[in-house]
Amino acid sequence: MLGFDIVTIFPEFFKGPFDFGVIRRGRENGLVEIRVHDLRSFTSDRHRTVDHRPFGGGEGMVFKPEPIFKAVETVRNNQRAEVVVLSAGGRKFSQGEALRLSKSEQVILVCGRYEGIDERVVEHLATAEISIGDFILSGGEIAAAVVVDAVTRYVPGVVGKEESILRDSFSDPGVETQLVEHPHYTRPAEFRGWQAPEVLISGDHEAIRKWRYEAALKKTQRNRPDLLADQAALRGEI
Repeated sequence: MLGFDIVTIFPEFFKGPFDFGVIRRGRENGLVEIRVHDLRSFTSDRHRTVDHRPFGGGEGMVFKPEPIFKAVETVRNNQRAEVVVLSAGGRKFSQGEALRLSKSEQVILVCGRYEGIDERVVEHLATAEISIGDFILSGGEIAAAVVVDAVTRYVPGVVGKEESILRDSFSDPGVETQLVEHPHYTRPAEFRGWQAPEVLISGDHEAIRKWRYEAALKKTQRNRPDLLADQAALRGEI
């Protein structure tokens, strides 16, 4: 079983997101367990203070290290647990990172908020600092839900047809570069004069495989050219 422990100042946020789809199935089948912890429960003052003004001045508040260390050290089962700080300054979350985390027994997600978290948490407690994209959220709660969903899909038995995971965007091991997933079509074959590609109806599996790869490449070039540029840079082409 994979266990998630989420540390947040808004535990009520998570009363709904995990009650649907594959996450619900994984929980009901005993494959995934999700526990949510109120960071304020790990404070020691009567005001349950979790933040303070930043050293050096500046706007906003910063999460103090003491309650986060206490929370993680309380819920952590052993030193092998992954401790993930969710922040805009982290490395970009990827399908590969989701697969890596899915192999853990415990993933502790620390939800940032305000101006951020005391850097000593990142340096001396966290095993990873992750961002889900190049944009700013009000806090790490939405990011935590995203990570739980992406990681849970890799837990054996959670997704009905596990081979479908390998065909998701960024997951196909049969291509040289990481591509977004190919376009999908279903019945009716013609809708308002727009025809689904004939090759997909042909029954020619080799032709379909080739079409899907070429279509995925075109879609990647259109929507995520950065993926192709990154791969070219790694090969020394640019």
